[in-house]
Amino acid sequence: MASEPIRDPKADQLLTSQNAAFIIIDYQPVQVNSIASMDRQLMLNQIVGCARAAVTYKLPIVHSTVNVQTGLNKPPVPHIQKVLGQHPTYDRTTINSWEDVEFRKAVQETGRKKLIMTALWTEACLTFPALDALAEGYEVYVPVDAVGGTSVAAHEAALRRVEQAGAKLISTVQLFCELQRDWKRSETVPAFMNLFIETGGTPGIQFSYDRTE
Repeated sequence: MASEPIRDPKADQLLTSQNAAFIIIDYQPVQVNSIASMDRQLMLNQIVGCARAAVTYKLPIVHSTVNVQTGLNKPPVPHIQKVLGQHPTYDRTTINSWEDVEFRKAVQETGRKKLIMTALWTEACLTFPALDALAEGYEVYVPVDAVGGTSVAAHEAALRRVEQAGAKLISTVQLFCELQRDWKRSETVPAFMNLFIETGGTPGIQFSYDRTE
């Protein structure tokens, strides 16, 4: 059995390491502690997996926080810092990160039109930049099991809103598989398997987060 030749990774309709960027917004202790749309520990496992996938497959990463410099909020939870500590963080005061000049410029400078967008909360800090990005011609992909809202209703309404505007809803495992695509790409297979295990593919491995506010 033979795989077809690798498709043009920039023109591929599916996500690839050469046509997508990873956007991560506001995974900070206060926001994590306020999530009520799913199990917080599971959500944190999934977002850490998404961030590690972005690093593994060498996607451009744009990481934003809110109100750290003003002293009103704390830095990202420790395991996000562990994965993304080498990447710059764009701190802002706007609820909608798209209204922050430095953040929007960083997204534009990735040169990618497919944005894998994650944020807390779904109903605000994900929805608002997703809608603005879609309006500017970007494609937005949301890993629904790595984002969360202040209630199940708020989360689901937000997902419906962005989907109706044209966003694509995906899962964390789907993201891993879409980026890996072929077992013959052996250089990333060990990392792929670790990602799957660490996000719940095999029981017993979990991450913890700082519960202090």
